Amino acid sequence: MMEKLKIKTVTHVYKFVDPDGSIAKLARGGLGIDAIINAFKDRFVEHREIHGNVFLNEGIEYIWKAVTGESGLTPFDGNNAHLGVGDGTDPEDPNQTGLTGSNKYYKLVDSGYPQISGTKVIFRATFGPDEANFTWNEWTVANGPGDDYVNLNRKQENLGTKTQGSTWILTVELSIS
Repeated sequence: MMEKLKIKTVTHVYKFVDPDGSIAKLARGGLGIDAIINAFKDRFVEHREIHGNVFLNEGIEYIWKAVTGESGLTPFDGNNAHLGVGDGTDPEDPNQTGLTGSNKYYKLVDSGYPQISGTKVIFRATFGPDEANFTWNEWTVANGPGDDYVNLNRKQENLGTKTQGSTWILTVELSIS
């Protein structure tokens, strides 16, 4: 009998013109992406969907520690989970422990996140007009605001250059089946 494990990651980035930060405020409050797009059609720039990533060894080890009941672990909950973005171009490697670029920014997840749906967990963070304004070449999910925390995954792919006055909403869906 053959056992199969399927790990799937889908990332979405939604880009808006948002010089006054009004879209960022609504998104951070947990307003759904469809409602935001409908309310701000004239300021909606682009949606990209990216598949794949690498689960990092430190993240996998953390999952097993949580499964076996190790105490003192910082959860990936609404008080601790962060999405990190950076300008690193190093290919994904399971031995990495965070972002590799020189410009990095970790943002706490939006209100109501993470969300669990069956075998999937969804993390979403909103980067407002004054945040993470550099080329986004990589991203990760971490249980704190930096590389010193546990990073579950890392993906390296150019998402474009975020500029002052724009708000980008990043959603990362991790599933195991």
